[in-house]
Amino acid sequence: MYSLTERYRTLLVLNGVGLLISSALSGWLYFFHLLGEIDLWPILNHIEFTIGGDPRAWNMAHLEGITQGLMLMGIAACAPFIKLSARLARVLFYAALITGWLFTLPAIANAVFDTRGLSFDGGPFGGGLANSLIYLSGWPPIMAVHVLFGLLFYGVWTHYKSLSAADEVAS
Repeated sequence: MYSLTERYRTLLVLNGVGLLISSALSGWLYFFHLLGEIDLWPILNHIEFTIGGDPRAWNMAHLEGITQGLMLMGIAACAPFIKLSARLARVLFYAALITGWLFTLPAIANAVFDTRGLSFDGGPFGGGLANSLIYLSGWPPIMAVHVLFGLLFYGVWTHYKSLSAADEVAS
């Protein structure tokens, strides 16, 4: 048993930064959506620019990138406390990437296409091709997040069980 390799940890942080960048970009679109124009005084003033969608969807898109990016970085930071076989560490790594990106990108797509992606063909929210594709893209991260959390728990538990009584600090 060992913790995640330095390469996996670095790639988790790099992908976390990528997700934070996606959050910043969707945050700008959210900002302009709320304003109904581009207004960055004194650089750009009152440029008509309409971004459709629902404010809640833009909020979700923005916050999903932050949440998922920080999750990937948190896993990388906690890697010394996660003891898994090489195979399970690889599964954890890919499950984390699938979870992070495939929860974030569909949230951005929902804001852009003014969809919800909560049921095939929209259910009570209205449908269309974009909605159905976004819905289908949600299945891999739904499965991956459960694998991820299970492996995180198992890996931390394995690390905890490997500690001896001598590792504890006397109080």
